[in-house]
Amino acid sequence: MPRPLAAFSLSAFALAATAEEPSPDVLEEVVVAAPLEETAEDAARPATVLKGEELRSKVGPTIGATLKSEPGVTSQSFGPGVGMPVIRGQTGPRVRVMQNGIGNGDVSNFSPDHANSVEPIQAQRIEVLRGPSTLLYGSGAIGGVVNVIDNRIPEALPEHPLGGAVEQHYDSALEETSTALKLEGGGGNLAFHLDGFYRDGGNMQIGGWAIDEAAARATDPVLAETSVIENTKGFVPNTNARAKGGTAGLSWVDDWGYAGAAVNHLDNGYGIPPDGTGGPPIRVNLRQTKYDFRAGLDEPFAFAESLRLKFGYTDYKHVEMEGGVPGTTWLNESFENRLELAHKPLGPLHGVLGFQSVNSDFKAYGEEAVVPESIIENYGLFAVESLEAGPVTYEFGVRVEHQSISPRDTAGRGFLPVSGSASALWKINETQQLSLAFTQSQRAPSVQELYTHGVHHATRAFEIGDPHLDKEISYNLDLGYRFKQDWGRAEFSLFHNWVSHYIYERNTGELYDGEADGHGGDHPHGEGLPILRASQADALFKGFEAEASFPLMENPYGILDLTLFGDYTRGEFVNGGEVPRMPPLRYGFQLDYAFGSHWTVNLRLTRGERQDHPGAHQSETPGYVLLNLGVQYETPIFDDAEVLLFAKANNLLDENIRNSTSYLRNFAPEPGRGAQIGLRISY
Repeated sequence: MPRPLAAFSLSAFALAATAEEPSPDVLEEVVVAAPLEETAEDAARPATVLKGEELRSKVGPTIGATLKSEPGVTSQSFGPGVGMPVIRGQTGPRVRVMQNGIGNGDVSNFSPDHANSVEPIQAQRIEVLRGPSTLLYGSGAIGGVVNVIDNRIPEALPEHPLGGAVEQHYDSALEETSTALKLEGGGGNLAFHLDGFYRDGGNMQIGGWAIDEAAARATDPVLAETSVIENTKGFVPNTNARAKGGTAGLSWVDDWGYAGAAVNHLDNGYGIPPDGTGGPPIRVNLRQTKYDFRAGLDEPFAFAESLRLKFGYTDYKHVEMEGGVPGTTWLNESFENRLELAHKPLGPLHGVLGFQSVNSDFKAYGEEAVVPESIIENYGLFAVESLEAGPVTYEFGVRVEHQSISPRDTAGRGFLPVSGSASALWKINETQQLSLAFTQSQRAPSVQELYTHGVHHATRAFEIGDPHLDKEISYNLDLGYRFKQDWGRAEFSLFHNWVSHYIYERNTGELYDGEADGHGGDHPHGEGLPILRASQADALFKGFEAEASFPLMENPYGILDLTLFGDYTRGEFVNGGEVPRMPPLRYGFQLDYAFGSHWTVNLRLTRGERQDHPGAHQSETPGYVLLNLGVQYETPIFDDAEVLLFAKANNLLDENIRNSTSYLRNFAPEPGRGAQIGLRISY
């Protein structure tokens, strides 16, 4: 351990020794993303909730970086500016990222180099849902749903006329500083929300060479013939980034419910790690403005408990700059509506009915405009009902959608996905619960899977879609077990997913010759690139998430807990072969030390095994050991104001970690050794 970090950790323990007697508080988490509110322990579906001090200490520049250590979740990093969450091996259109229950309207699902427009530093809480819960938000999210809640439209009157928080972060591995400010309050029937942030980062620091030249040459035909690869050691060039944004929201709250609106603006500029061929640097300039309206009525009529309406309009644009010159521009104008009706109990049944629509006008022009201009429409009806029968709680859900994609100058496609779910939670006794959930989910192909045609530098390939693709049909089985006693707690989840007509990009083993092929003319700048074709095959996904915690010490010197954890996902095609870009087996332990109500210290060690099932024409990634150390101190300073100080030493062993879920595994490893420090004052 470096001397400054060792001294820092020893000082933290020394200060903890002067604190007061331990007085731990146990708080129950509430999963609020689902219309039927329930505690995490009462849910028969897998769910993860990140909030409070834990969220503040894990916040990263992207939603993927923020969630990458959660059970079953990794990040499909594309340099520090892009990080899409990967849930149980699924990402892209199979993982829906939302803000306050509706989508973002960005184009992050179109390509792995497109950033998501969610800013984690503005989040109040983040929820990750898997299994049957995903049907509430879209049948295509067979991997899971990430819901980021930021209270931009207050649904209740504040406790005080004025409150808020200011937060400051610094990350040495990213050479990044970030500042966030939030103000909330109101009077009478009005409640308001204001927030803003600014983030500025340099090039990412790493623990070795940026490009794994041997692996890159072995899997990339262009680099195989490149005599000299431009490489760097200790940092990844062109990964500096800068972002800023803000939100203003106002709502009227009364006995009958609430109604409010908000506007949010985001500017985000980031660089793409170079491929070593000496080409011009590629940067992305992203701008998005989003308008939200929400209203809620309590007991609007006889049989209704509540009626909730959400509407969002998004104006999105990003420009890909090549050597300072605009290359490709992506535009998306989208509207999303959501209506939820929670009915009063009908005998033993209690549930929610709803309607959702998403309408997008998508355009792209320029060198990499590989997806045609398209009108995309999706309309869905959903229902979820629950009932209790003694110690068992049952839940049933159904969703019917109609999706149409109408590209310009090309025949369109229409689909009718129908999905259903059933789950049961058996409370065996006061300390044990057993849950079983089954979901049959259908997903319509996306516009890029159907119609992509052209050179795509993000995947370093010539991509060809298939306009004749069928719907994916997945059958997902989740088995969960929870145990809680004074001497320990444990939670295990096993999943097995059968997917018929799984859509993926198949490396044909052929190289594009740069000539016309009847689908859009010549692409001479793509000559020599491997050809990827959208294909379908039956696939199996199986794995687990496990966590167990045990108290090791509880006395006047503090509380010490040990947590053991692990997760695993394996994806295979039924007829042979591996699904590419799967996460490896991960396992490890965490020690949590608390003294009084102010000090907490944690040490976390994660072992990631070698990914030796990378998929056809993909490189393996070596195993790694990730060691992190964190310290937090929270205390009131005056009246209702509190200060939270947190510091974290990441990747203490300075491992050069290659991410098996990333397209850039051979070009941009994960951040090297670094320190994060932060301060949050709330009042």
